[in-house]
Amino acid sequence: MARKEVVTKNDLLRCAFDLARSEGFEEVTARKLAAKAGCSTQPIFRVYKNMDELLQEVMSHAIAFFEQYYTNYPKAEEDLPFVNLGLAYIGFATNEKHLFQMMFLSSKRGEHSLYELLNGRSGNLLREITKAKEQGCLDPEGLFMKMWIFIHGAASMAITGDYDLSERETEELLKKTYRAFMA
Repeated sequence: MARKEVVTKNDLLRCAFDLARSEGFEEVTARKLAAKAGCSTQPIFRVYKNMDELLQEVMSHAIAFFEQYYTNYPKAEEDLPFVNLGLAYIGFATNEKHLFQMMFLSSKRGEHSLYELLNGRSGNLLREITKAKEQGCLDPEGLFMKMWIFIHGAASMAITGDYDLSERETEELLKKTYRAFMA
């Protein structure tokens, strides 16, 4: 008699993340996940207490995915604070719409603060704030907030299809914005 193939926790998480990435966080249901994983719903609830526990893991996986995305995103020539972060964030909104919405435009991100999402485990945001301070900014957190309103607005426009600047144009605009806020 052939042994039944076992669906692992990693299989379920990978499938749930793929569903969130391709269809949206709200589309990660037990039935859809079971269909994608090729199993019944029973293995899902054998591994997870409930869907909320699974969705928390999907969010944690998305945070790590964004951090890797930011780390691997091509860096701008000039090393001004918040420019690379802005380019990567806007790029993430353009290329990973569903994950972006889940992480940055939803109240379902649980206890994860915006700072935590951006900073990641590697201290990305803290590094940018420190860089601004080293370049003479007297209020780097305040400067970040001004930049962030601009960056998040551009990324939100990318989600709706209303952002048509090239990456080069975006980089120049971010640099000009940074310099204007520094003045």
